[in-house]
Amino acid sequence: MSGSSIIDRVFAPLLAAAAIAACLAPASAELRIRITDPNFEPMPIAVSEFSATREDDRVQGQRIVEVITSNLRNSGVFRPLDPRAFIQKPDDLVRGPRMADWRQIGADAVVGGRIASTGGGLRVDLWAWDVSTGKSFVAKAFETSSANWRRLAHKISDRVFEQITGETGYFDTRIVYVAETGPVTRRVKRLAIMDQDGANNRYLSEGGNLVLTPRFSPTAQEITYLSYTGNAPRVYILSIDSGRREVVGDFPGMTFAPRFSNDGNRIALSLETDGNSEIYSMDLRTRQVTRLTNNPAIDTSPSYSPDGRKIAFNSDRGGAQKIYIMNADGSDVVRISNRPGRYATPVWSPRDDYIAFTKIEGGTFSIGIMRPDGEGERILAQGFLAEGPTWAPNGRYLMYFKQDRGAPLGLYSIDITGRNERRIETPTEASDPAWSPLLRD
Repeated sequence: MSGSSIIDRVFAPLLAAAAIAACLAPASAELRIRITDPNFEPMPIAVSEFSATREDDRVQGQRIVEVITSNLRNSGVFRPLDPRAFIQKPDDLVRGPRMADWRQIGADAVVGGRIASTGGGLRVDLWAWDVSTGKSFVAKAFETSSANWRRLAHKISDRVFEQITGETGYFDTRIVYVAETGPVTRRVKRLAIMDQDGANNRYLSEGGNLVLTPRFSPTAQEITYLSYTGNAPRVYILSIDSGRREVVGDFPGMTFAPRFSNDGNRIALSLETDGNSEIYSMDLRTRQVTRLTNNPAIDTSPSYSPDGRKIAFNSDRGGAQKIYIMNADGSDVVRISNRPGRYATPVWSPRDDYIAFTKIEGGTFSIGIMRPDGEGERILAQGFLAEGPTWAPNGRYLMYFKQDRGAPLGLYSIDITGRNERRIETPTEASDPAWSPLLRD
């Protein structure tokens, strides 16, 4: 985190020894949700206002609770209950929850805590309880600077999400995308970055040069992207914090579709010369460039597997645009998409279980997933110009862009069961999203 780090500590100093065992007891099996089941029902959860001794802290606590509640609701996994129905007050809750009160309003889980200022910072002592057993499954203290209160809320949301679903959280992440303004004939495209929920939007480029296909490094501190500078397309790496920009390589011809390997040491990209597009990799430590494909067809959109041993890409070498997989050195090319339609923008899941893609069939654009062997293809979303999927770092959600039902061009997210499609609000029209890894403290 920029500025003060969040310190996520075990809650032992806050409780008597007898209470620690109960608070650190694992969540009951009944509380777990299998979010891979397309028929699951969102869990009713109560997110209580925080206890506070100062009015300023109480107001700040309300802001944090609002973000936590919004995160949990937007995940599609939880159904936050109306606070007006809560019977037990925040001060009483942190002294000891009365589970009968929470069962009465239909809650399966309760989140509550205490907030206090700490000399320019904030501290939240957080609990979460399983209503059916009365046991705590989260008991942690979180500290941060006052300016980073939103990240504290995302950290708390991640902890609750992880303990109930068994999946890694994804709320403490950012999205980089292309912000679009102006008429179609004079479109201005700027790099922009925001929190995964759309907050803290800011621009990383001025709009004087066209920018395309931004992608995060594994550290979430750098972005690689394509920019036209003086009508010359070049691939750049941009440091988010410092704003320092460098050219990846001064290739002859057009370079595009850059993407980092998961260890951050390489970039795969497409290079077009004499009308033919091939895939290359560059070692960022030595700047050595290696050609990976050699085919008269168009090969583009490379994406590394999580272990870096394979690359998915799309090619029309079979007569139609399909998805292929090859070893990271370019050997053993295998086609994996065999159904009708054209396929583009393959992106390997961070869990290595799926490859997401754009599909165009009969004039219809779709976002889908398939296993790396090409089996199990499923369409998750459709819409006018729906394309450009990107994975959340837990591999359970996708973001993409489309222009649908008369709405402006914008960003959307959906889970891998095809549920919970929702639009992510941005100040301008938006395209080409890329999801960061979880942020580091």
